[in-house]
Amino acid sequence: MKKLGFLLMLVVLLWTLPGMGQASAASNSIFLDGQELTQPANAQAGLVNGSVMVPIRVISEGLGYEVGWEKQTGTVAIKQASRSLQLFIDNPNAVVDGSDVTLSAPPMLQGDTTLVPLRFIGEQMGLKVSWDNETKSAHLYSTSEGSDSGVVNGGASTPPANEGEAVPEQPVKQPEASGGSVSGTSEANNQNMDLATINGLSFSDNRLMISADRILEPNAFKMIGPERVVIDVPNAKFADGFKEGLPLDATNHGQLAVEGYPEVSQIRYSLFSNDPSTIRIVIDLNESREFVISNENGFTFVDLTLEPVDPYIPLRPDGKSLIVIDAGHGGKDPGATGISGVLEKDVNLAIALRVDELLKQEPDIITVMTRSEDTYPTLDERVKIANDLQADIFISIHANSGSATASGTETLYTRDVSISLADAVHKYVIEAAGLNDRKVKHQNLKVTRETTMPAILLETGFLSNPLDEAVLKDSVVQDRIAAGIVAGIKEYLGLQ
Repeated sequence: MKKLGFLLMLVVLLWTLPGMGQASAASNSIFLDGQELTQPANAQAGLVNGSVMVPIRVISEGLGYEVGWEKQTGTVAIKQASRSLQLFIDNPNAVVDGSDVTLSAPPMLQGDTTLVPLRFIGEQMGLKVSWDNETKSAHLYSTSEGSDSGVVNGGASTPPANEGEAVPEQPVKQPEASGGSVSGTSEANNQNMDLATINGLSFSDNRLMISADRILEPNAFKMIGPERVVIDVPNAKFADGFKEGLPLDATNHGQLAVEGYPEVSQIRYSLFSNDPSTIRIVIDLNESREFVISNENGFTFVDLTLEPVDPYIPLRPDGKSLIVIDAGHGGKDPGATGISGVLEKDVNLAIALRVDELLKQEPDIITVMTRSEDTYPTLDERVKIANDLQADIFISIHANSGSATASGTETLYTRDVSISLADAVHKYVIEAAGLNDRKVKHQNLKVTRETTMPAILLETGFLSNPLDEAVLKDSVVQDRIAAGIVAGIKEYLGLQ
């Protein structure tokens, strides 16, 4: 029964790759070796922000798994034989057999139900699975040992679609070619060519991730009427298992549904040309966007950015520097919750207000806050405020969450121009908070990536840690942290 339970927990893993947009949970049938399995009626698996999530009930109830839930710290512990997994609500970092691992999506609460990402759990075990799009059903096949990894190549393998969802426009059409369709492989041109293999695509945080067997050098450009970004990957092909995660028809066309990102209507892809073999990916936009291409950790990313703003730091009419102070989260988005119930949005705002108060005492500094009360500006709005004002510095104040033992302060940046600011602020905040030094780190965050001035995000400490939480909710320490942030800003601007 335990074996069957873990297979059920893994089924949704290969319905889609991460990043296919947000979809509502659907009633999808699950078969194990031909026998249909029962899912709870009010807590079914579904796609959330591009990642397949499943309620903890599916894992725990009636399946014989040892699953623990610690409400105060938001920790989910799953054990099977010698395997030990620890997941933390709203935190993409997990612990597997004592080692830190980054998830494709963090666990989340939906009402009173905990949703966990199956892709992460699935990577720890092995089974064979196929998806039948005609019957909207998943078929699991256990191996003789129960641990062999692999995928059964189903004949109609596409991810589940939303009920009532409009059929997207046709993907990019391939050009006509004499002597036959270009959808097949051109052996004359490609037989001896070492082609890059596209394994999968995903979209989240306004960025497209292309997974391939090597670093890619795509050609990308914008088109209008309608607005879209076109990415051509020359000398490339789709992997044999590509269609197990994303739809790919007989003519090598497919599309990736995107929801929750109003700038993007859909993403289309196809084998665009056979001479040379070229994969074309098109991001259909609802509004004009710029883009930046980068390679990180073996993946190729296409980041959608706001329309460019003059990146120079302007001279103020009175010679003053403009600082945008961003109190993270707010309003409907509480952020992390401490073990005693303190909300991250409240801690962030308290520190941000104090920073604003202190900076207002500096004759050479002007301040603007993205929020000064319990409201929720979107990430786009926070970026737009700073860019429209052509601020000199953007600083976002947050608190972290993780395991009950995770502790410390870290400062995050995305662009190299922000390193000096991050170093200056971090030095003073570490001394002020008195917590573990988790260093200055590079991380690809929207507010630090899409702002055009030096921009950092400060994680003051871990609300999931009793010691850190006690420190962060202390108004005296909040004042010290605020003073540290101000000291770092003044040092960076040469005002000390």
